[in-house]
Amino acid sequence: MPSLSVHAGGLDLKNPVLLAAGILGTTGASLCRASRAGAGGVVTKSIGSVPRAGHPGPCIVHVDCGLINAMGLPNPSYKDFQAEIDAARKGGVPVIASIFASSAEEFAQISRNLDADALELNLSCPHAEKYGSELGRYPDLVESVTGAVKAASSVPVWVKLTPNTADILELGLAAQRGGADAVVAINTLKAMAIDIETGYPILGNRFGGLSGRAIKPVAVRAVYDLASRLEIPVIGVGGISSWEDAVEMIMAGASAIQVGTALLQGYGIFEEIASGLSAYLERKSITLDELCGMAGRCS
Repeated sequence: MPSLSVHAGGLDLKNPVLLAAGILGTTGASLCRASRAGAGGVVTKSIGSVPRAGHPGPCIVHVDCGLINAMGLPNPSYKDFQAEIDAARKGGVPVIASIFASSAEEFAQISRNLDADALELNLSCPHAEKYGSELGRYPDLVESVTGAVKAASSVPVWVKLTPNTADILELGLAAQRGGADAVVAINTLKAMAIDIETGYPILGNRFGGLSGRAIKPVAVRAVYDLASRLEIPVIGVGGISSWEDAVEMIMAGASAIQVGTALLQGYGIFEEIASGLSAYLERKSITLDELCGMAGRCS
């Protein structure tokens, strides 16, 4: 069978199918379970500098095309989460810590004190005041935050980009100028659901982020645009729920992919996507490297 091992964003991965941030990344046990189920790497939930309760419920609503969530970045703080990262490493794959902060200095403080195999900078959450996309929609802030973390940490730095912008390529180039080892595209799309019986917004925060199959075409386009111009790897995420989706995302230029909402199907999704991808490569008699960015070379 064709090899699925890949070097992406400064990490050696046994396969390119990773667990996305915010999904089953709350404990070392759940991260280990994803690793042992076949994930090539795991990304934790987003961790900040101080404990945060998050938004009042309801925090998640199921819609026809996916999920809308407004968790509000609940977390115990990086100081209390280190034990979960240490436990997650027993799964035998790289553990990428997703971190968030309200300034470059705060990002640097967390990165200096958190021990993980890589850092993923959450500059893209669409529903947390002062965090996420409120910083990540400005290229100068993306560049300064990335540079601060690179200066403070010795591990690879990935920057997760928001799709809620006029030009995601501008953000990707800013991350690259700041020294990022990879960009991750995309996070959720800003969205809302209303109860037609009461007229009230369903989510406690009123609006949240849409994930799931509906956003895959947006993610594919973003990955294609970024991969065509950046000199660093692009990690594709958004709506991937099958090996066919993974092939499409890699053809767009993704060096690796992340799976989130599709975990509703169970932990078996990692092995299902990896084995399907391997069978596809064998049938086509091509390598993973040859598949990556094929759509750009064909245009």
